[in-house]
Amino acid sequence: MTVDPPLPPAGEFLQEPVPPPPRYRWYHKVFALIFIVFCMVLGVFLLFFPWSVLWDRNFFSFLTPQLRQYWSNTYLRGAVSGLGLLNVYISLVEIFRLRRFV
Repeated sequence: MTVDPPLPPAGEFLQEPVPPPPRYRWYHKVFALIFIVFCMVLGVFLLFFPWSVLWDRNFFSFLTPQLRQYWSNTYLRGAVSGLGLLNVYISLVEIFRLRRFV
């Protein structure tokens, strides 16, 4: 025969200890800001560079003439721009996550 622990009276709940919130130091905040700026700059670059004139006149497009048809393909340019859009999205999400430092 086992004895069950006593239950609290009706209307009362057991209070579990709440862990303290994490403590963020200044270097966490600085790293978050640097990461946001890096993702935003890289994203904007990747979003617009494939559609500029410089895309066709860079080192990699002249490296192998056989791959030139793939390099100038609009699907590849769209994929690179999609990666840029993903980087911009990541930076915007991180901006909203900055509230965790407050």
